[in-house]
Amino acid sequence: MLDIECFSFLNRALESDMAPVLIMATNRGITRIRGTNYQSPHGIPIDLLDRLLIISTSPYNEKETKQILKIRCEEEDVDMSEDAYTVLTRIGLETSLRYSIQLITAASLVCRKRKGNDVQVDDIKRVYSLFLDESRSTQYMKEYQDAFMFNEMKGDTMDTS
Repeated sequence: MLDIECFSFLNRALESDMAPVLIMATNRGITRIRGTNYQSPHGIPIDLLDRLLIISTSPYNEKETKQILKIRCEEEDVDMSEDAYTVLTRIGLETSLRYSIQLITAASLVCRKRKGNDVQVDDIKRVYSLFLDESRSTQYMKEYQDAFMFNEMKGDTMDTS
């Protein structure tokens, strides 16, 4: 959400003797630079863009996601059944890896409450129903927007560009 003045400041900061290491992340394509009428890749001015190293990333596949979740379970001392890993992996692929990682601890607590040893699919389903991911939360807010106080979204969409 940087505008042209912020980019100008960053450009000057990068030219100083004590230049910081600058890491930026974006998924914007060719779009308008905030504060101007110009368009450029990622909404970043060309003079700053020329000084950056762009590293493209790709989403994790199912095998990589499952391995990351297994490592996280090891670190948190959570034992999980293979079926639960499969369900959690599917959740991670459909929503986000961060969301599925956050479900591990909650599922472990549900498992402990029922006095189980391994986290099972039912534990994952239980915490999945309790904690909403971003898309389900957004859908819920749209569905019940009239019931909330200070409702200003009368069919208007918010400008995120």
